[in-house]
Amino acid sequence: MTDSLQKALAHVARQVDGVLQTVLPVEAGPEGRLFAAMRYATLAGGKRLRPLLVVASGDLFKVPGEHSIRVAAAVELVHTCSLVHDDLPAMDDDDLRRGQPTVHRKYDEATAILAGDALLTLAFEVLAAPATHPNAELRIELVRALAVAAGAHGMVAGQAIDLAAATLGLDTGGVTRLQLLKTGALIAFCCEAGGILGHATVAQRHALKAYAHDLGLAFQIADDLLDIEGDAAELGKAVKKDAAAGKTTLVGLMGVEQARRQARLLATQAAAHLDLFGAKAALLRDLTEFAISRRS
Repeated sequence: MTDSLQKALAHVARQVDGVLQTVLPVEAGPEGRLFAAMRYATLAGGKRLRPLLVVASGDLFKVPGEHSIRVAAAVELVHTCSLVHDDLPAMDDDDLRRGQPTVHRKYDEATAILAGDALLTLAFEVLAAPATHPNAELRIELVRALAVAAGAHGMVAGQAIDLAAATLGLDTGGVTRLQLLKTGALIAFCCEAGGILGHATVAQRHALKAYAHDLGLAFQIADDLLDIEGDAAELGKAVKKDAAAGKTTLVGLMGVEQARRQARLLATQAAAHLDLFGAKAALLRDLTEFAISRRS
């Protein structure tokens, strides 16, 4: 990781966590356990890669930080919802997340389901608030775009296919589509959001979407490689679960070395899509290398 990227991730993480602390208050009373679970899941750390994508994309168009950071926080709420639900016994059945017990292990399954539901709906509350942007039509566009990315034509569809993947006999095209939905749709929204906030041209939004498409696939291949080669202590979660569950991945279809080459190719392509923005996109280019070389 470059020094500039490390500093940018840390800076965005602090800002996003500040917004999350505000929108996730400590509550007393009967609902206190729910809020505690929401805070536990959301404020447990993480790379905050998706928030950085929102901010870095917005920076291309000089979007004020107070606007992009609220959109970034909304994305992190949706992402955390997906992790809480993915970890449930009915899904991936994981005991550890970011080196800590998963929400359903720390609390219980019912609380984890409700916490995920509440985080998802809170994301749209944050986006719809005037503090996110004074232009109501722009806020509606952000809400619509995130709903598509997170819903039955995006992230949720990808998870549904993933659950059935062991019986579907997916080929490379099928697995690629799965990953573009499950992981790539939310990453694409992050880049698109910067363009929405910045009133980007059609060509600029197309370049950001193409960048996100290749980055999302490269990121997922790296994830699959870490599941095979990574260290559980470093990752903060169990490894070698895909093979044990009989899941079809691009690494499984291509083999480790070919998958590594494919990830590198995708990262190179992703960076090339940013040529339109010149030196302003240096941080987004750094992210392409980080996506495929990270160890957690």
